[in-house]
Amino acid sequence: MHEASLAGGVLQLVEDTAAREGFTRLLALRLEAGQLAGVDVRALRFALEALAPGTLLDGARIEIEEPAGQAWCLGCSQTVALAQRGDACPACGGFHLQPTGGSELRVLDMQVADD
Repeated sequence: MHEASLAGGVLQLVEDTAAREGFTRLLALRLEAGQLAGVDVRALRFALEALAPGTLLDGARIEIEEPAGQAWCLGCSQTVALAQRGDACPACGGFHLQPTGGSELRVLDMQVADD
């Protein structure tokens, strides 16, 4: 389950940011895990919740947005919706697609307190 490793990376990023910015409590964390990112969002949420006790994640509201995948089709020169990597272009049936959206896993923002 690579989501546990990803959750550890998110926690490390939060802790590094807290040390740099001087906050002591995380109130909310908003992530983006695109449909093409290869992340099982339920497993990531579970891993974050499992890591939370005794860390800055403890008690924080965690939101994970899942933007749809998009790709540029080299065959028909259109931007198309893409549910998963390896799917054919819904417009022309071709397989020469370059993902252009929904492939990221990133922290969008954090709401913090410096009690």
